[in-house]
Amino acid sequence: MTAATITGMGLLTPVGRGVENVFDALLHGRSGISRPPEGHPVANSVELAGFLPPFDAGTIAGGPDGKVMDRTVILAQLTAEDALADAGLVVGENVDPARIGVIVGGVGGMATLENQVLARAERGRAAVSPYLLTGILPNMPAARIAIRLGLRGYTSSVGTACASGAQAIADGVRLIRTGEVDVVICGASEAPLFPTFAETFANARALARNWDDPTQASRPFDLRRNGFVLSEGAALLVLESAEHATARGAAGYADVAGYGVNADAHHPTAPRPDGTGAADCMRRAFASARVRPEQVGYVNAHGTSTKLGDVAESVAIGLAFDGSSPAVSSTKALTGHMLGTSGVVEAAASALAVNAGLLPPTYNLEDPDPACPLDHVRKEPREVRVEYALSNSFGFGGQNVSLLFGPPSTEIKSEGKAR
Repeated sequence: MTAATITGMGLLTPVGRGVENVFDALLHGRSGISRPPEGHPVANSVELAGFLPPFDAGTIAGGPDGKVMDRTVILAQLTAEDALADAGLVVGENVDPARIGVIVGGVGGMATLENQVLARAERGRAAVSPYLLTGILPNMPAARIAIRLGLRGYTSSVGTACASGAQAIADGVRLIRTGEVDVVICGASEAPLFPTFAETFANARALARNWDDPTQASRPFDLRRNGFVLSEGAALLVLESAEHATARGAAGYADVAGYGVNADAHHPTAPRPDGTGAADCMRRAFASARVRPEQVGYVNAHGTSTKLGDVAESVAIGLAFDGSSPAVSSTKALTGHMLGTSGVVEAAASALAVNAGLLPPTYNLEDPDPACPLDHVRKEPREVRVEYALSNSFGFGGQNVSLLFGPPSTEIKSEGKAR
């Protein structure tokens, strides 16, 4: 079976941009959560959120097309270019453009839709842009990447809520394994920090609130948790067949050794409290990789910092690991919840944990909830070599994805947290 190896990462998150910056922040507790900047569209909608640091969109947003692109598209294009550069891939030189796939998840250009609805309400039909559809369609991040880079392989979008980025990776693995492509750019891009989208979560009382220090608000598995922190971000990985990477002399961070995808079939928003759906998803990942649970030394949990979700996942981990617990942490304590993008950043963190022998902790985990009896990595990184690491992503509708990471199959290995 052809191995799918991660050879490149493009990460644009509230804790930073780029592989080394992001992983270092996750290891050492640099939070990306803050109060809304003055004048930000969500300043009156949320108490705090995970905002991206300043970045230069360069030629992507500077041309005429940039004026009609949703922020999700711009973020996706930036991270695609970062990921290809990190992988050392040059389209048409060391990779056939017809053998590259692109799969990008996310909810689409909802901010563009909101702005257009407001414009029509204020100024009538003439205010509606003829570019509305290309601004809101969820396939546009992937399509725009393909157009900009001249990629002619399999191109698709994934819409499985907060599991969409992780599912894009699972779909990419399947393309590599079947030999349909040599390379896949896969992940998610999310820009949810606009009023209507943020206020639906706020009105549902799902967001963390009443914290004097915003950096303390996201606290997965902690007794004092009272909701998640909504964040923006984009993350794309380059998956490559180990043979293709080795032939061009490229290093691999880690293999995506296996994956599980299933549905709770339970409720539109709530997880199964008995954890059976998520546990089965993890078992599917083990089976896909032909790995035993005891070989998995680390789980990067979905761990959103919600009362129901953290407990349900803890129960599921106990079931999947036959009553024991590997080391577990949630990096959302620092990034907040970037929706579909979170699963990609957490996949990257899991792959880097295998590569570097360093497990990022759950920051803000001061008093672990007894209902979450796990081997929590907390307060500082844990230095330990693990054979395999698992990353969980769960989404509304009962969407479950588990990704399993192991050592790279490329002849050249990427040493440490960055090449």
